[in-house]
Amino acid sequence: MKLKWESMSNVQQNTFLIKLVSATLITCLAFRFFVFQFGQFHPVHVSVNGDSVPQISPPSVILSDNEDQIPGDIEVEKCDLFNGKWIRDPLGPIYTNGSCGIVVDSHQNCITNGRPDSGFLYWRWKPNDCSLPRFDPRRFLQLMRNKSWAIIGDSIARNHVESLLCLLSTVEKPVEVYHDENYRSKRWNFPFYNLTVSNIWSPFLVQAAIFEDSNGVSSAAVQLHLDKLDNTWTDLLPSLDYAIISSGEWFLKTAVYHENANPVGCHGCPESSNMTDLGFDYAYNTSLRHVMDFIAKSNTKGMVFFGTSIPDHFKNGEWHNGGTCKKTEPVSEDEVEMKVLNKILRDVEINQFERVVTEMGQDSGKLKLLDFAAMLLTRPDGHPGPYREFRPFDKDKNAKVQNDCLHWCLPGPIDHLNDVILEIIMDGRTGK
Repeated sequence: MKLKWESMSNVQQNTFLIKLVSATLITCLAFRFFVFQFGQFHPVHVSVNGDSVPQISPPSVILSDNEDQIPGDIEVEKCDLFNGKWIRDPLGPIYTNGSCGIVVDSHQNCITNGRPDSGFLYWRWKPNDCSLPRFDPRRFLQLMRNKSWAIIGDSIARNHVESLLCLLSTVEKPVEVYHDENYRSKRWNFPFYNLTVSNIWSPFLVQAAIFEDSNGVSSAAVQLHLDKLDNTWTDLLPSLDYAIISSGEWFLKTAVYHENANPVGCHGCPESSNMTDLGFDYAYNTSLRHVMDFIAKSNTKGMVFFGTSIPDHFKNGEWHNGGTCKKTEPVSEDEVEMKVLNKILRDVEINQFERVVTEMGQDSGKLKLLDFAAMLLTRPDGHPGPYREFRPFDKDKNAKVQNDCLHWCLPGPIDHLNDVILEIIMDGRTGK
């Protein structure tokens, strides 16, 4: 009897231990679920160069399962990712002005530079006909293991690559592995995922002699060879898995145009010149025709995105004569209209893209359009404005300072371009 009692006692003890362990696991899982679901973040203040400035803190957990999955009654392939509106987003950005300081151009670090409002950070893009998951940096890195990326173009391309690096740095910090002599073109590596991301400086995409200082002041007209592509990017393209190519804004500059190694005309010709003013649209159309033809005939192994130029939001002037942008929230489509110059650039881009896709036929699958013009047109609040420099009004609250209504604050609206790009890659969607 004693042996039987001891055996039953052991069984009861084991049963008790099993129940205790199960209860503990359930409690831990419930607690973790609660933290995951309801963890939020709030603005805090940090000290930069001895001064107190606001910093937006990211959530402690990066969501991988998005709450805004595509409804079952939506036909995904018919969704236009570029047609939608900005909706309020209480979560805000997943990185901060302070967490990505190693790669962010100081001119785009708006919060550190003293921008007093942070409401522009709490919006995200919502296509009209479907839901768009938030950018998941871990998902992107896993998908891009052993891959190579390049974002090619002007300072907007640099703005975009810094946005992408900042998003990815929440999972792994990038290591700079290359830069050119002037630090215009750079390359980073994410060692754990063996992903390389390059930023290639080529503002015209064709060969150009540029006589301009760091503040954008020119000492002579650009010498632009419309029929000779810039080999800074053409030599690299065949080795890339993904490339984003864009241009546009620089073609508005005063320039002399060359074809077949001979000057054929100009834009903004001086009165003493005997050359014909062909206009910037002639130069852009000619250059893009050669760019598109090269992409179509190249033996690149990867996917090439062509991005339309991004509109600026200067009011009461332009970059060089006192233009400003004072909005602090997105605007509706009815409140803003694309400028004539931006329309001309975009028309050239769309026409050349559609031409080459038609000519490529079934082989056009490797070339995709990123038309973010309308998406960013309604975000005049997303620029640095006067806060492209560090605390411009500390000494004089009425100081007249250079405004930047072309580039984008980081964090800021440009981050959401990556939401769309990842969705296109994941689902094979063309965006149109």
